[in-house]
Amino acid sequence: MLEDRPCLVSRDYPRTCEREGNWRMTYRPEIVEVQQSKRPLETNGEEEDVVRKVPKQSADQIDTALSIGGILMSVPDQSGSQQNDGDNSDSSSLIAAIGRDNSVSCLIRCSRADYGAIASLNRSFRSLIRSGELYKLRRQNGVIEHWVYFSCQLLEWEAFDPSRRHWMHLPSMNPNDCFMFADKESLAVGTELLVFGRALDSHVIYRYSLLTNTWTTGMRMNEPRCLFGSASLGEIAILAGGSDSHGNILSSAELYNSETGKWKPLPSMKKPRKMCSGVFMDGKFYVIGGIGGADSKLLTCGEEYDLETETWTEIPNMSPVRTGAARENEPPATSEAPPLIAVVNNELYAADYAEMEVRKYNKANRAWITVGRLPERADSMYGWGLAFRACGDRLIVIGGPRNAGEGFIEVNSWVPSDGPPQWDLLGRKRSGSFVYNCAVMGC
Repeated sequence: MLEDRPCLVSRDYPRTCEREGNWRMTYRPEIVEVQQSKRPLETNGEEEDVVRKVPKQSADQIDTALSIGGILMSVPDQSGSQQNDGDNSDSSSLIAAIGRDNSVSCLIRCSRADYGAIASLNRSFRSLIRSGELYKLRRQNGVIEHWVYFSCQLLEWEAFDPSRRHWMHLPSMNPNDCFMFADKESLAVGTELLVFGRALDSHVIYRYSLLTNTWTTGMRMNEPRCLFGSASLGEIAILAGGSDSHGNILSSAELYNSETGKWKPLPSMKKPRKMCSGVFMDGKFYVIGGIGGADSKLLTCGEEYDLETETWTEIPNMSPVRTGAARENEPPATSEAPPLIAVVNNELYAADYAEMEVRKYNKANRAWITVGRLPERADSMYGWGLAFRACGDRLIVIGGPRNAGEGFIEVNSWVPSDGPPQWDLLGRKRSGSFVYNCAVMGC
């Protein structure tokens, strides 16, 4: 039966098998071990998943991609006894005792952090997870987990799971020098993380797949751009504005579907703009703020795109950035980071780095009101290096103090429905640099 076999535990149920202190799950001890620390987060150190390779025992040794819940591409699809034994050998039912449909129903309710370990059980589980079917079913059933992906080094990306408070490393990118030092934008959509930058003579997109735990290149927009505003909703994303390879400010927009891998041109905005920000709210896409016009002035308006009517509507005074003259020792407003905005439960919030405040947009009055303070240690350089993102029903601020090239990255969280801002420190780790790029993947 199921004795001495790994069991699948829904994230909706208490994990009675977890004990105080450290615990270990072992799947085929001759292949791989995964250890996780469950001790409270220490404020002066790091908490990391510990995933280590075990000395090779056979030709089908599993890679250590379990640290990010990725699919273990190095494992060959074999049907022999080493990969499939007992009840797990039934490829049609997965968990034979309950059948395939019930097996899938259980799996979509497991944490996606466990999918890497589940994929290592046999070929059937691995094929199911690699296909992406589970993530489509999770989205259809409203089962979504949000992880924060960010880069504090030029070619390195990390992920943070707010629920388990675990840091994870993604594979390193392998671009050319031009891409390495160029400005970059990032966007998470579906099960993909897209990083936009420049090669020697063109724009380039690097795509990380959660299903394969790999980076690939080669995809192209209809109108390549940088410094655009963007946001995602499920499997789709919209990119608007930005500038082309000649520095021209764009009014065009495109929709990307991560399930088909296709780009679709959208009607152009009413105003060209770059260094703007984008969000989805109430089922519509909004692009806010930015720089535009012949004199590259700061824009205070926003624009709303209705996906049903395929039309843009201009909304005045929607940008939260300051519009007056710069104060002493401050740069012009056009030198600041794009608006730091995020949407939680269809409410729009902004981070005011200068006043260290959180502001909320009143849709009826079309005005911004201050609701509380940002975390005290959320340092930035005129808004650069500070990430302000929606992460499910919470707002996330990623940043931290640094001095003389040394410092920390901190992940702070606030749930707006709980009341005025009270920030919870979810994670903290050493970092010699600030946050270059950040995106949240919900799947």
